[in-house]
Amino acid sequence: MEMKSVIPWARNRGISTRQTPDDGFPLMTLHRQVNRLFDDIWRDFESPTFGRTGALANWPHVDVSETENQVKVMAELPGLSEKDVEVTLRDGVLTLKGEKKLEHKNQVYSEIWQGSFERALEVGEVDPDKVSAQFANGVLTVTLEKRPDARSRAKRIPINGHNGR
Repeated sequence: MEMKSVIPWARNRGISTRQTPDDGFPLMTLHRQVNRLFDDIWRDFESPTFGRTGALANWPHVDVSETENQVKVMAELPGLSEKDVEVTLRDGVLTLKGEKKLEHKNQVYSEIWQGSFERALEVGEVDPDKVSAQFANGVLTVTLEKRPDARSRAKRIPINGHNGR
């Protein structure tokens, strides 16, 4: 069996697959044309960010937790190492940036995403001198200590209502 014959959507990647002639089979011709139409429509969505509005615009996936003293951000970065990621903090915005590269010789087909990414998260008033980052098992954990003055600024705001008037 030829490996190329098992690849879905091979037309998008310029890989030719085994095709049978359409002579006398108008439904097969229609089927092939509809497939080509959908391939053309979805081709633009192969980019990891879909123009920053698609499904991967919020990649990497993160968990953000907060206590009175700190903010903790955990990001899943499978297939990356600490050398592939850059973490910066500027004006209360934590930015995770990096690139995932794959090098496969004789690659025929791949569904594994590769490319650059950037994710910015507003973390509030934290002390830029008290930030630490650890990377283990494909998970980046960034711990940010809150500024002492930011902790005391929390204030409960009363809500006034109209008693049916």
